[in-house]
Amino acid sequence: MSTTTAVAPLTTQDAEALVAAARQAAEDAGVAVSVTVLDAGGHLLAFRRDDRAVLISGETSTRKAYTALQLDAATADLVTAVQPGAPFHTLPTALDRPLLFIAGGVPVRRAGRLIGAVGVGGGAPEQDHGFAVTALESIA
Repeated sequence: MSTTTAVAPLTTQDAEALVAAARQAAEDAGVAVSVTVLDAGGHLLAFRRDDRAVLISGETSTRKAYTALQLDAATADLVTAVQPGAPFHTLPTALDRPLLFIAGGVPVRRAGRLIGAVGVGGGAPEQDHGFAVTALESIA
């Protein structure tokens, strides 16, 4: 008989904490961003675009979160996998819902289980990744 330990899902409170922490990290760096938080099913839990953030950052933050969730990996770690000749080269165009292989999306785990993802867009890719990682610390 196997037993499964229940893991609490990502809550709205968690999602709001993730958004707040990512936005604060970005603000401290002088960067205007959009932040998206998805639950384990890929459903939107929280979204915020700073007034000064470029409009496309809303779409990129969402796609980064979706990509991190679907592949259970930080998008920063997947950038080389989609280069010509790499294993996932055709993946960005193979699906109906586009993935985005730019740093800034990270999976959210609790007790080792995938419970959602956060995506940040608006800064340089390395900045967005750092803001997303900082956000994870807010619910650790």
